[in-house]
Amino acid sequence: MIELDALDRRILAEMQANARISNTDLAEKVGLSASPCWRRVRRLEKEGVIDRYVTVLDSEKLGLGVSVFVRVTLEKHTATLKKDFEVVILDRPEVMECYSMTGNHDYLLRIVVPDIMAYERFLDEVLMHLKGVASVNSSFALKQIKYSTALPVEADAAE
Repeated sequence: MIELDALDRRILAEMQANARISNTDLAEKVGLSASPCWRRVRRLEKEGVIDRYVTVLDSEKLGLGVSVFVRVTLEKHTATLKKDFEVVILDRPEVMECYSMTGNHDYLLRIVVPDIMAYERFLDEVLMHLKGVASVNSSFALKQIKYSTALPVEADAAE
């Protein structure tokens, strides 16, 4: 874990809220002059704290209004089966997130598709054809209550 002071955390919070913020505006918001602020951002990038810059899109406006949470159980827990599963999942654009889990299921996936038929195709053509998949359990999201890409980096959140 990398040591971050309160200024680093304020910089990260501001950048998560607006990655397109100019260095001048960022420096003003966190109480630094432009040069020290720029150096801190560059250090955070170099140390990998800032992983990348992205644009968050509205899935509904793009016609991708169906979110499905999928629990996958493998037949066996071999390194080969897990690796083969993960390689396929990494290559699928509709898989937004994938976690290796403890408990009754081996993986939890979040899938985003335009409609139920698209999910059915993904299920039939991809998931159910993967070697070693014993079961798939799907839950459809009815309404998104909260969605955030921002991590809790504020100074008081770290305490």
